[in-house]
Amino acid sequence: MLGPWMLLGLCLIVFAECGLLIGFFLPGDSLLFTAGLFVAAQHIQTPLWLVCVLLTVCAMLGNVCGYFIGQRIGPALFNKPDSKLFKKEYVEKTHEFFEKYGARAIVMARFVPIVRTFITAMAGVGRMDKKTYFTYSFIGGVAWAAGLTVLGYFLGRVDFIRKNLELTLVAIALLSVVPIIIEVIKARKEKKAMNGATQVLPRVED
Repeated sequence: MLGPWMLLGLCLIVFAECGLLIGFFLPGDSLLFTAGLFVAAQHIQTPLWLVCVLLTVCAMLGNVCGYFIGQRIGPALFNKPDSKLFKKEYVEKTHEFFEKYGARAIVMARFVPIVRTFITAMAGVGRMDKKTYFTYSFIGGVAWAAGLTVLGYFLGRVDFIRKNLELTLVAIALLSVVPIIIEVIKARKEKKAMNGATQVLPRVED
């Protein structure tokens, strides 16, 4: 059985995606859902409640780590030019999300790829009140880590899904790519629109 080793891997991935800036590309949503499926199929024999607790704790610890990374080295890091992995557009998108939703963004960002990684450091850079930040981080961690795992578990108890587990996993993998594709298309359209606006600026006559 995959059991403890798979669960350990899931915990590490959740922690990295929530707390380490290099974890923004990890597929946390689909993996949590898959964890629930595997518990239902008994590929992971750890009780569902314990799986949810462990994943929620890792999500919370990741947010704590991300906050202090942002507090200590965030400003210097965010002011660096683009690299192959770290792009300013990720920070700008996260900043806009934070500005729009305020403290609620800590909860809502759990369900938004890329944003959930960078928003923890942004909160640290902005010196967000720790009590408020940790409270919202806990709420978001339970809703995201435990919520998606439980959802996967109950769907995994459906006969069709249980009998077609491999097909279901392929479908989950494909669906997890959709938000990324949408974001890429959206970013390209916005960039194209900005370039077009620059080209049609009116000429100033002497």
